Amino acid sequence: MPFQASAAAPRRAVTPAAFVRGVVAAYARYGRDPAEALARSQVPTDLLKSADGRVTATQFEVLAGHAMRELDDEALGWFSRRLPWGTYGMLCRASITAPNLEVALKRWCRHHRILTEDVLFELAVDRDTAVISIREQRDLGPLREFCLVTLLRYVLGFSCWAVDSAIALRAAEFPHAEPHHVSVYPTIFCKNVSFDAERASITFDKRYLALPLKRSPSDLDSMLKGALRLTVLPYRRDRLMVERIRRVLRSARGRILTADDVASALALSTRTMHRRLHDEATSLRALKEEAKLELAREALMRGRAPIKRIAEIAGFRNEKSFSRAFRNWTGASPREFRTRYR
Repeated sequence: MPFQASAAAPRRAVTPAAFVRGVVAAYARYGRDPAEALARSQVPTDLLKSADGRVTATQFEVLAGHAMRELDDEALGWFSRRLPWGTYGMLCRASITAPNLEVALKRWCRHHRILTEDVLFELAVDRDTAVISIREQRDLGPLREFCLVTLLRYVLGFSCWAVDSAIALRAAEFPHAEPHHVSVYPTIFCKNVSFDAERASITFDKRYLALPLKRSPSDLDSMLKGALRLTVLPYRRDRLMVERIRRVLRSARGRILTADDVASALALSTRTMHRRLHDEATSLRALKEEAKLELAREALMRGRAPIKRIAEIAGFRNEKSFSRAFRNWTGASPREFRTRYR
């Protein structure tokens, strides 16, 4: 199941040469010649010495896929024993029948330990976030970065495919030093990436965990007939996009947020945000109006704050415009609404 650096732009050369060298190192470990794999993937041998070289996702897919079959090791030499071809397919099958993503990830973490105890997957959930981390049980040596990055891509890619939704990461952390090719990490994971952390991990909104799995065992059969790419597919629809925007708008509490402000908080381009909202049959303007109404109703029902102050909290410039908008929303003035629900 080869690592793909950017499913959204598969023809761009964004996968660093360091990961190509990781595949070649697997051949060296098993005393095999990588020449055929390099030729099939059209990766020139001089790229192996390049500090800044890149290959496309397709090239790397062919290279890693051929290596995994030829060496019969889907771990490409990372662990103390081989993981024969088809091993991660079995892990997918053990997870695909789960009712939701949380159960599927718990199965992934538990069953991966059957494959190897050299690394352990762990899922931690707190009030707002979920964290998938990797605990290293042995020294992974020079293949450490390649191994950790790929393992996290596997589980993230499977998760996105299983729930039929992009999963927007809040953060990604790695225990090694910042690599020379650090510029590819935002493409691989997210903008908020840090190094020299305690463990390798990815963090995302815990509400993704409640999403039901959309794929069947027969869907899995079809997916595995390809190159076994457990990568983040180019989904246009993030099934939590609207909820994430609502949270950003609610947290503003009186601050006027532009489209650029909201998109930046989501680590998206403004154009991408608008496109995804269009796909969801809504708009930022509609969500802003919804957030204003929600804040106003909560403030009116909860306390005795002056109407002028509530107008500010809801994001209005003055009490008059707030009262007019509130009457349009509810059919009552703010004071009438407060009296009704007091």
